[in-house]
Amino acid sequence: MNAQEGLPILRLGDVLLTGLLSDLDDKTALRFTEELTARISDEGIRGVIIDISRLEIIDSFVARVLMQLADTGRLLGARMVVAGMRPAVAITLSELGLQLTGVRTALNAEQAMELLGWRRPVEAAEEAPHAP
Repeated sequence: MNAQEGLPILRLGDVLLTGLLSDLDDKTALRFTEELTARISDEGIRGVIIDISRLEIIDSFVARVLMQLADTGRLLGARMVVAGMRPAVAITLSELGLQLTGVRTALNAEQAMELLGWRRPVEAAEEAPHAP
């Protein structure tokens, strides 16, 4: 079984959180893109976070899939955020001349959630005043 087949697409309110792995083949990429875009459309999703922190390197195929996912999601009205990009991946995308047009980037998934309007819950101790 390809590792990508078991990759979940998690829903958090009106945001989807998913990721990409480097061992992506054509069939899996097509199925994954179809599922993600159908869920954006069917579920009224306003934001998608694509976590690529597990990508050590990126080849032109995976880069094209990432660009296609980002473009398709954006065309369907979702704000797209790519999170967890490693320096080597950023350098490779630049060397390949690929740009993630209309896509925000974040250092990690938590920052990506903040870009989409999610806030980290305040600790209960910080919320309530301390009893004397």
